[in-house]
Amino acid sequence: MNKKTALVTGANKGIGFAIAHGLGALGFRVAVGARDDVRRKEAVERLRANGIDAFGVALDVTSDDSVAEAAATIERLDVLVNNAGIGGRTDAGAQDPTTLDLDVVHTVLDTNVFGVVRVTNAMLPLLRQAASPRIVNVSSNMGSLALRTGPIMAAYAPSKSMLNSITVQYARAFDGTNVIVNACCPGYVATDFTGFASPRTPEQGAAIALRLATLPDDGPRGGFYDDEGVIAW
Repeated sequence: MNKKTALVTGANKGIGFAIAHGLGALGFRVAVGARDDVRRKEAVERLRANGIDAFGVALDVTSDDSVAEAAATIERLDVLVNNAGIGGRTDAGAQDPTTLDLDVVHTVLDTNVFGVVRVTNAMLPLLRQAASPRIVNVSSNMGSLALRTGPIMAAYAPSKSMLNSITVQYARAFDGTNVIVNACCPGYVATDFTGFASPRTPEQGAAIALRLATLPDDGPRGGFYDDEGVIAW
């Protein structure tokens, strides 16, 4: 109980796993949040094999019951990294704004935005007990209204815009408290989400999340960052 604990959602693979590994290497006890039992167990075993103090937490961010049960299994929480996210279907014009499939929009929002709110609010009682609680929301520069980067994805990109906005609202609500929340973009990383079509590693993508998760008490609040600094909204 004297060891700082971090929960990373979607931590069984890719950037989430890299964040979990990085936090563990920094001395955190790491809760691997994932909905797939087999992949979660494998991730925990891989982390432990690398000397990381890790344990699994069954967590489906789209389920109120699952999130509540996850919160009940965690005794201490100092850092929450909301990493779980999906891109959504893109076939048959599903994310072309002119033929947008609203079911796809709802599915993407349920994980990328509503899931973050579900998990954050369920974990807040634990976080508020910590000396220096930190929340990191893993977003994307595709959600930047100024940059307009990446392919046209009219479900995914707006979900990240909304996540950025929710991050700011949380920061305003936490004003005057010790809870610090920020959003980050890991960049275009080689994961199954990108078809591994990038030379950028998950470890490189995880670096900004690790930095925000370990900010000092006078660190920035309610911002949007990547490796190079502040990202335009």
